Amino acid sequence: MIPLVMSPISVLLTLFAYLAVLFALAYFSGRHADNAGFFIGNRRTTWYMATLAMIGAAMSGVTFISVPGSVAADSFSYMQMTVGFTIGQMIVAFVLVPVFYRHGVVSLYQYLNDRFGITAHRTGAWCFFISKAIGASLKIYVVCAVMQILVFDHFGLPFIANIVFTMLLVWLYTRWGGVRSLIPTDTLQSICLVAAIVVCIWCICDSMGLSFSQACDAVAASPYSQMWFFDDHSSTRYFWKMVAGGALCLVAMTGLDQDMMQRNLSCRTMRDSQINIVLTAICQIVVILLFLALGALIYLYISYAGLPQPAKGDQAFAMVAVQGGLPTIAGIMFVVGLVSCTYSAAGSALTALTTSFTLDIMRADRGDERRLERLRKRTHVAMAVVMTTAILVFEHFGNDSIINLVFKIAGYTYGPILGLFVFGLATRRNIRQRFVPLIAVAAPVASYTLQWWAAERWNYGIGFELLGYNALFCIFGLFLISSPQSGKTAQGRKGTTVGPTTAAGADYAGQDHTTKQKL
Repeated sequence: MIPLVMSPISVLLTLFAYLAVLFALAYFSGRHADNAGFFIGNRRTTWYMATLAMIGAAMSGVTFISVPGSVAADSFSYMQMTVGFTIGQMIVAFVLVPVFYRHGVVSLYQYLNDRFGITAHRTGAWCFFISKAIGASLKIYVVCAVMQILVFDHFGLPFIANIVFTMLLVWLYTRWGGVRSLIPTDTLQSICLVAAIVVCIWCICDSMGLSFSQACDAVAASPYSQMWFFDDHSSTRYFWKMVAGGALCLVAMTGLDQDMMQRNLSCRTMRDSQINIVLTAICQIVVILLFLALGALIYLYISYAGLPQPAKGDQAFAMVAVQGGLPTIAGIMFVVGLVSCTYSAAGSALTALTTSFTLDIMRADRGDERRLERLRKRTHVAMAVVMTTAILVFEHFGNDSIINLVFKIAGYTYGPILGLFVFGLATRRNIRQRFVPLIAVAAPVASYTLQWWAAERWNYGIGFELLGYNALFCIFGLFLISSPQSGKTAQGRKGTTVGPTTAAGADYAGQDHTTKQKL
């Protein structure tokens, strides 16, 4: 095998070959999907298909690029987050999933309507909308920035053409079936993702003349291999802070995220969904460890081959795989892995934003099926435009690792969602709904103030655990506007008492119940 530099034409051909397979699979799996198929896959997904789909869904293009690139600055400290992720997965599987299946929700935030009323419902939906629009757009931006260097600059095309091209393809491949298309296409993308990691590791080891055992020894002996950090409790890399942050991020960004949970809720039964989540947690540990090992090998190869150090960690993987003198197959698999992550994350985010905006904010499920389908298709287009606009905003971002930036943003935007759900599940108190939007804004502001004060006054860095402080501020605010439960309570699905609602909320819940039965 002759080492070659992969040309832009080769990258483009690889992209189109992959997209041809992806579009064919999306079309045949989702061409007859109705509204229920678009929103929850008709609840026909088996647990093993959901597990395969979730591997690709959980690993976005940001993970693919930034986790290996972050090794130079943060070593293997990301594994501490993975410990937290595993704890969070168990909470999602055995605390949240039973609640969502018991209430029969299509959108997660319908639970907030059952528990508190329509104002809390819409507040949670708007928090998700802002969170997902920013987070997903930021992830897609990273991949588009890499593709700009590899392909679009070669043809003299501006960045906006890159973004429009990407989002147009994402809109096209999700328009047929939504979740029903996402499950089989995500399965394909998961297989491609893992294959890309393994092939790139093999190519680097082969080029450096390392056997498997020698590669393991080289990674372990490298300055990048430190995994656990217990020495400095004020550091953002401190073990317990990252574990707590990982657990909170997983619960908020997966368990309370319409994007991620729509695959779990598409399973046939609650037990299937729980099996899927536990297996996903195990697979996630293995895949992230492979990513980190790949990152160490990338930096070892840069030194071995005398390549220039990349200006940003997020550029390291692309530089080595495509332009670092590795066998051509490494560049091909890098592009396939990158594209598979991109379209998995972008497609599911677009579907989730469409679902939540249609059902939670527009409340379009109160009409007939034909009207719902018409509004859903229009919303699908509008969400693609929103994401395209948001991506362009990130074009001038700085040198901060994108994986860190994503979690920083999540710490602010997902806090109110986590606070609302925890307060609803842990208490039986009524709230005065008109103050909920104010608290959803005040909690992130208070969190930012706390983070700044801790750094300035005590030289203490609040890292990924910021999400927990944000949720606590929200819970405290909700407690201030609450009162002990009295009088009638709204009855949840299957006779479960889920807390009080207003008259308007009760009226909506009744109509929503009918729609959920149809879906």
